[in-house]
Amino acid sequence: MPGIVDGRVVIVTGAGQGLGRAHAVALADAGAHVVVNDVGPAADEVATAIAERGGSALARQADVADWDQARELVETAVATFGRLDALVNNAGIVRDRMLVSMLEEDWDAVARVNLKGHFCPLRHAAAYWRGVAKATGPVSARVVNTSSGAGLLGSVGQGNYAAAKAGVAALTLVAAAELARYGVTVNAIAPAARTPMTEPVFTEMMRAPDSGFDAMDPANVSPLIVWLCSEASGSVTGRMFEVEGGVVAVADGWQHGPRRDKGARWQPEELSEVVAALLAQAPTPAPIYGGEQHA
Repeated sequence: MPGIVDGRVVIVTGAGQGLGRAHAVALADAGAHVVVNDVGPAADEVATAIAERGGSALARQADVADWDQARELVETAVATFGRLDALVNNAGIVRDRMLVSMLEEDWDAVARVNLKGHFCPLRHAAAYWRGVAKATGPVSARVVNTSSGAGLLGSVGQGNYAAAKAGVAALTLVAAAELARYGVTVNAIAPAARTPMTEPVFTEMMRAPDSGFDAMDPANVSPLIVWLCSEASGSVTGRMFEVEGGVVAVADGWQHGPRRDKGARWQPEELSEVVAALLAQAPTPAPIYGGEQHA
């Protein structure tokens, strides 16, 4: 029976384990040709597992934060399957430290993989879709980026990761606006799931309940990925979805809030009262992960 993405060609980065592996398998089960990308041999293992399930997959070991390798990843998908319909940017790493202990290499590695590793494949996929749109008319293409609750609210001990994932959220908004003319939608998810990257962070309270439903299974996130990669999601772009277990939610970002216009330049001593009034009218910010509010 044809699936919701039957015949569509999808690249999934960071697909060797965890969320990426779950996404790749779910997409293939729903009928997509999947390019399984990771930096190590796990990509081949996932592609083989998909083939054994009767699906279509191609393994690629590309560094998505490398400009040329990201371009070759897109070119390989098109050369092998004749087209590209969706890109799932999932690759990510963590190097958790408090800011006062963080090393330059901790910052650079996380920013490179999590943020540049989103930009490079997106840039080359966008160029391909622009070329197709100019030649034949708008495409029906999809990009799904992976942010994080850390990127939306902040997370103590993850300044580098939170900053990179906040960058992914902003990149999603810009890409959605710029690529709409070509028929490309761009959305993002902030997932919560048990993966090799997150296992050290999760606590006892996040284990599966007695009901037998494993709320932290990464496969719970994948149905939304499949839908966002399908033609059915064509009216949705520039949005952020939080996904955990059986919960799907829409997250709102920064918005213009209360304002006071003097009609002239403020004096510093005037602003104590003004800022206090503005903050009293503004919604209370959601608490940062790992802060005192979560203790």
